[in-house]
Amino acid sequence: MEHPDRKVRETAFNSYHDKHIEFKNTLATNLSNSISANVFNMRARKFNTTLSASLFNNNVPEEVFHNLIDTFKKNLPVWHRYFEIRRKALGLKEIQYFDMWAPIAKKKTTLTYEKAVDYISDSLAPLGKDYVNTLRQGTLKDRWVDSTVNQGKMNGAFSYGAPKTHPFIMMSFTDDIGSMSTLAHELGHSMHSYLTWQNQPLAYSNYSLFVAEVASNFNQAMMRGHLLKTITDKNFLISLIEEAVGGNFFRYFFQMPTLARFELETHQRAERGEPLTADSMQNLMADLFTEGFGPKVKIDRPRVGMVWSTFSHLFADYYVYQYATGISGAHALSGRILRGEPNAVENYLGFLKSGSSVYPLDVLNKAGVDLTTPKAVEETFAVMEGYIDRLEELVG
Repeated sequence: MEHPDRKVRETAFNSYHDKHIEFKNTLATNLSNSISANVFNMRARKFNTTLSASLFNNNVPEEVFHNLIDTFKKNLPVWHRYFEIRRKALGLKEIQYFDMWAPIAKKKTTLTYEKAVDYISDSLAPLGKDYVNTLRQGTLKDRWVDSTVNQGKMNGAFSYGAPKTHPFIMMSFTDDIGSMSTLAHELGHSMHSYLTWQNQPLAYSNYSLFVAEVASNFNQAMMRGHLLKTITDKNFLISLIEEAVGGNFFRYFFQMPTLARFELETHQRAERGEPLTADSMQNLMADLFTEGFGPKVKIDRPRVGMVWSTFSHLFADYYVYQYATGISGAHALSGRILRGEPNAVENYLGFLKSGSSVYPLDVLNKAGVDLTTPKAVEETFAVMEGYIDRLEELVG
């Protein structure tokens, strides 16, 4: 999907989604059964909606979800502008879904694992020597990271571990900016775990996804804020912004809110007793992405309509919206530190040390962000728009 040759991208996209279309009835039945189980749980536990039932354990009010979706829809023109800039930069008459990961930079920027650690460490210097020294010790000496590309190694990246150990990161570092960003992201999770385990008893030694994605995206936001000010190489900057908007934001701030809208609508249909069929799911997904991409992106409805089936996240009900609230909280908190606001660093480190001892919204409030209002989501769209402005300037 990242290949410079458009025909390669198109063939990869088509063959991947055609295989899902081949099994669309089975895939739809699987998801429909999962949604039916959520509806049963809602009724058995006397909730009014599947959404409220899902949010109950973390004490998250429904307006957090709806604020995100409403603000996302209001800011879709920001995405439409980016897609048009991407189309022009790639020199295409029309742009499609499979062009979203195509490289814009004329030359690939390469960097070593050690250099990536240096960049990440420099960008996180505002958090203090203890934070940075722990990160460097873990990445360069204590072997927290399985970074080497290896035969049979799975794709993706994750941070894992348990109290009384140190965090472990699985990823494949491929000497590029995308790998550096992935490393920064996973180190956000790892430092969150490390500081939680250092400061909380076993009962509170875990934390929810709602706050986990704040810590990981925070590191990426700090890294970009630092590098965009200190790096002058044009290809490096284009690649950095490509990874930010076309990689991280596209997944967390475009695909995930769109999937959250799909999830809400399918659950509401099931709550009303309406059948969920492969065709109805396919059409709903195609409609949502058509709206999201806007009028200048060509939509292959049958294939784009199957995107829902490529995300196993949907089998964990109302899970995907937390990626978008996470990136919003991250940019709101990193913005406070980058602006030099009083107590911003101390408040953020306190958030990392809290584990699950406090409800997610409360611990974020103490750190300085209120996700019950649209403000953090709006701030994050403003950050993204700043990246898009810079990209437009760089590519002419």
